[in-house]
Amino acid sequence: MSSQPAPERYASFQAFYPYYIHEHSNRTCRRIHVVGTTVVLAAFVGFLFTMNPWWLLAMPVVGYGAAWIGHFFFEKNRPATFRYPLWSLMGDWRMWFETLSGQRKF
Repeated sequence: MSSQPAPERYASFQAFYPYYIHEHSNRTCRRIHVVGTTVVLAAFVGFLFTMNPWWLLAMPVVGYGAAWIGHFFFEKNRPATFRYPLWSLMGDWRMWFETLSGQRKF
């Protein structure tokens, strides 16, 4: 699995985000991430409408499942989530927003 070397620790999310984007240079991987994040949001809306906790349990399965498929089969690298869980989650949402707002290619 190829990957850009990550420093020992990043000092800020702003410093981490370029690394995060580099780890998502494969277009199919990015697309799977965006779709997975959208489904996570839909599951949360499903929870709000039904108050069924199964929707909450589905959120990480769908979100991480989609992301990991993108990384292991298309990007061929190890997801940053394993080393930077919070910043990776923040990166997912930022990349999702940038994609939907046209700032990043889908």
